[in-house]
Amino acid sequence: MADAAQRLTALAEDLLGSPLPVRLRAWDGSEAGPAEGPVLVVRQRRALRRLLWKPGELGLARAWVAGEIDVEGDLYEVLDRLAGLLWDRGDRDDAPSVHPVRDPKLRAAAKALLKLGGPLPPPPPPAEELRRRSGRLHTRGRDKQVVSHHYDVGNDFYALVLGPSMVYSCAYWTPGGTLEDAQHDKLDLIARKLALKPGDRLLDVGCGWGSMAMHAARAYGAEVVGITLSREQAAFARKRIADEGLADKVEIRVQDYRDVKDGPYDAISSIGMAEHVGSVRYREYADDLYALLRPGGRLLNHQISRRPEPDEEAYRVDPFIDAYVFPDGELAPMGRTLSILEEAGFEVRDVEALREHYALTLREWVGNLEEHWARAVRLTSPARARIWRLYMAASAVSFERNRIGVNQFLAVRTPESGASGLPLRPRRWTETDGAGPTRTETD
Repeated sequence: MADAAQRLTALAEDLLGSPLPVRLRAWDGSEAGPAEGPVLVVRQRRALRRLLWKPGELGLARAWVAGEIDVEGDLYEVLDRLAGLLWDRGDRDDAPSVHPVRDPKLRAAAKALLKLGGPLPPPPPPAEELRRRSGRLHTRGRDKQVVSHHYDVGNDFYALVLGPSMVYSCAYWTPGGTLEDAQHDKLDLIARKLALKPGDRLLDVGCGWGSMAMHAARAYGAEVVGITLSREQAAFARKRIADEGLADKVEIRVQDYRDVKDGPYDAISSIGMAEHVGSVRYREYADDLYALLRPGGRLLNHQISRRPEPDEEAYRVDPFIDAYVFPDGELAPMGRTLSILEEAGFEVRDVEALREHYALTLREWVGNLEEHWARAVRLTSPARARIWRLYMAASAVSFERNRIGVNQFLAVRTPESGASGLPLRPRRWTETDGAGPTRTETD
């Protein structure tokens, strides 16, 4: 066989009804497709068997994680080109809906893949895939399992990817700034939105490696309780806090948000944690945080969102993300999050969309990973490093194409008096926005 690439390309173009937008190189050395740009490499025939047994994204993801497919050239460009066929094609109202058994074109494609890939049984999924989970969805025990899968892969690995800030959420960029600058500015933005001052009690839900807790204590004099389900994160955060001399101001607990009972707090920050809560628990989450705040206290909820679905009942978690990255994670449309916060009693006073900021952040993280690739592989495994490279690069493209967003919700437990405590004009809308033009006598 010396024409595998040509046969695969013809098969893909017949199914898609359009030219394949990337060049393809097969295991036999053959190539087909556009002469310019990056190359999608199918290194082993067994990748085709994965697609036969798990058609779609999960089969492709397994082949990527196992190193059976790869990219030569710009990974972002490959993802962007394929997004136009896969993501955007699936969003069209006229996108065909076919039965995989009854449709003759798909039956013929399956036979062709079987001939190219060989009749052997399906390869086992890569070991990094999380396939077994115990307990009902979003119970305390199950949440602890899946959080450990994602976060307990080694603090040294996260330090390599995230950089010295150890902040694992969207940064807040200004032109020409560094990742460290942008993460500092994000933490400070949150502290200012919460109006932190010396002596305030702050609860940091999903505190990660302690960066927000440390910033609030060091720069604003707050007394902070940070909670996480990851023991590795907690151990790392406690050491950082002790080294900074902040142990008298910051306490880190391995604790579920549902088990925090020592309110009231003056402020609560939840940064990149609510994605783990799940739709079945989100109202409970909002109710719990509302109950933990004093009247007049503020919540800053920083959360990734997805675009609304035409049929919300049809929403399904991304199979690659669910199996390899954030098991049981769910994204909600921005409007749904806002509604539930209001239903819980909060007055939502501000929503700031930071979609482009997360794309920039992810590209920096991917750059850190690629720059230190050999060490990342030693710290985890080749498969784990490949998971993270694909997950972060694909997420960057998703933010850039407005498939997902990220938003900061500032909400207040407004007291009966109605005094929110917020200034009349807290926001600026352009780089040069200030007080506005000078008024004249005729205005």
